[in-house]
Amino acid sequence: MTPVEDTDTGRLLRGGRLIARLLLVWVLVAVELHVLDVVLEDFALPRWWQPTAFALLYGVLSAVVWPLVLRVALPVAIFTLGIGSLLLLGAGLLAVSFVLPDVVVANLRTAVLVVVAVSAVSALVSSLLSIDEDEVFFRRAARRFRRAGDGDEEQPPGVLLLQIDGLGYDTVRRAVRDGDLPTFAAWLAEGSHVLTDWHCDWSSQTGASVCGMLHGSNEDILGFRWYEKDRDHVMACAHPADAAEIERRHSDGRGLLAGGGAARSGLFTGDADHASLTMSAVPLLTPSRRRARNANGYYTYFANPVNLVRTVGAAVVDILREVSASARQRRADVRPRVKRGGFYPFARSATTVITRDLVVSAIIGDMMEARPVVYADFLGYDEVAHHTGIERYDALAVVRAIDQQIGRLHRAARLAPRPYRLVVLSDHGVTQGWAFTDRFGESIEALVGRLCGAEPRKGGRERAKPTNPWQLDAALAEAGPIAPRLRARAGKSPDHRHRTPEGAPGAVARAAPGVVVVVSGHVAMVSFTEHAGRVDLETVEREFPDLLPALVDHPGVGFVLVRSSETGPVVLGRDGVHRLATGSVTGEDPLAGYGPHAADLVRRTDGFAHCPDLLINSRYSPSTDDASPFEPHVGSHGGLGGGQSRGFLVHPADLPPVGEIVGAEALHRVLRGWLTHLGHPEPEPRPADAGSRVGAP
Repeated sequence: MTPVEDTDTGRLLRGGRLIARLLLVWVLVAVELHVLDVVLEDFALPRWWQPTAFALLYGVLSAVVWPLVLRVALPVAIFTLGIGSLLLLGAGLLAVSFVLPDVVVANLRTAVLVVVAVSAVSALVSSLLSIDEDEVFFRRAARRFRRAGDGDEEQPPGVLLLQIDGLGYDTVRRAVRDGDLPTFAAWLAEGSHVLTDWHCDWSSQTGASVCGMLHGSNEDILGFRWYEKDRDHVMACAHPADAAEIERRHSDGRGLLAGGGAARSGLFTGDADHASLTMSAVPLLTPSRRRARNANGYYTYFANPVNLVRTVGAAVVDILREVSASARQRRADVRPRVKRGGFYPFARSATTVITRDLVVSAIIGDMMEARPVVYADFLGYDEVAHHTGIERYDALAVVRAIDQQIGRLHRAARLAPRPYRLVVLSDHGVTQGWAFTDRFGESIEALVGRLCGAEPRKGGRERAKPTNPWQLDAALAEAGPIAPRLRARAGKSPDHRHRTPEGAPGAVARAAPGVVVVVSGHVAMVSFTEHAGRVDLETVEREFPDLLPALVDHPGVGFVLVRSSETGPVVLGRDGVHRLATGSVTGEDPLAGYGPHAADLVRRTDGFAHCPDLLINSRYSPSTDDASPFEPHVGSHGGLGGGQSRGFLVHPADLPPVGEIVGAEALHRVLRGWLTHLGHPEPEPRPADAGSRVGAP
């Protein structure tokens, strides 16, 4: 069925609706101008007919003249987050005041106040009548499709890849059941889409998942941040320069969005020709030609001042909602919880409202331009789940708001110049629990630092209690409790040193002299900087004899990956050891509670070039479905255990079935296969960048 054949074209195209809306807004703005004439001292419309005429001229200014002006002044709007657009439109309103006799707009400040008030009325009317401000798109897209004739029908269907950051598979199933995802529920009920899951890598976080999904490789991405010993540098996926470097290492020019696609809000471009709000393609790091293309994604949003006023108003409401919800949590003593004051309410509204509105507007523009593939990341749920919890009211309210926007895009897709298929997915799930520091009275960084010789912090407390001993692995030559045996082995070493004296100061802060600890959700990475390359288990025992015994016996630690010079990579748990090279297990398998693919995923990570000397995963409790993240979050991810490892995938039912998907690279192959199935051509690699992937010659 083509878009024009679809009988459910949406309420926005019904006859007379646009004209009625324009007339209603015109009347209400005229009434509002009468009120402003009374309220504002520096604004005067002395004659009875002037508010109506002034409202008409302002409408022409904002609908016709303003978009043309903004094409030239777009950088001002972008770099001032839309405030500059209000100033420019205020200047235009000031100029309009000279057209009508006796009209007084005394200064730019007054003009801006009038612009804000008028835009607020337009936004209110749209909300009360349930009218989307992208109505112009619907009409223009339908006309464009009719003008295009049969030529556009030969294009393969476009694909929208809409990512709900952090929304796990089990949470989606319950949200569909309970009415928090009505758009999904309607799709599944009518059979147009299928819901399935996919298993994340060990590093179940956005950096590894999105890079693997869009570029087909996430080699050597160990966390949302990780330490590279050879450069004494902490890589951070959310840092623009690091994100650009990560993409350079993994891109071969054949990303999922190559060949005219668009990336809206995320970490990497997927080799898209058009990108906005994308960390690896921020304007200061990209060539000027591409920078101009990146800015185009903002045009639709900033072209209409109503968008800015509506979004700012919604952001203020969200800030107040967050403050109220946080206070209710404290009064009810809801646990687990974290502090949610300070700057967080503003950061939350930036992801749940402002970024969301920018992204939706950009996607609508992409569909109007008939781009073949569009990827977008809705960040709000992940941000709120970190601080609120994965299925508490606040988090589910964000899910409902995102579902509403996806429904809006679904309607828009039906009227786009080319047909579009909607694929909705997540990059990972989230596992809930008390933060490690709150539960045990000491951060993992402080714990490792103390065990490696750092001076304890004043006022620090250790609430960890001894646990039952567990069996010694055969790799350590004899059976018996692991922790006591490790201490005995270290005590017998003739070269026993508590720590190695450190040389020159490093660029990265040390938890102890010669020791760097980097955390990423439910994973902590320990590197010993005075040794080049991977430090083996035997060296760790010799130089830091208290470290491994204390870690494996800690109630917040699930397992530790370390490389032995004798037996290769081993996973140490409290009650057993798993040798990855042979697959043999002594005692209880430390990976048994972390999913059927845990051993393969850990083994793959062990082979990464920058794999740390110790890689620690938090302890997951299947009975309570919780784990203690190493960062101060309620809901977190980044490792193995619980919902964090299961993302969801909702796709059209007529696409080829997917089977089991393990890892983001496998997800990339599924998505690439769907594009090929729909008729999208395979992109050609960039010859100059063919060797940019990790491990390429």
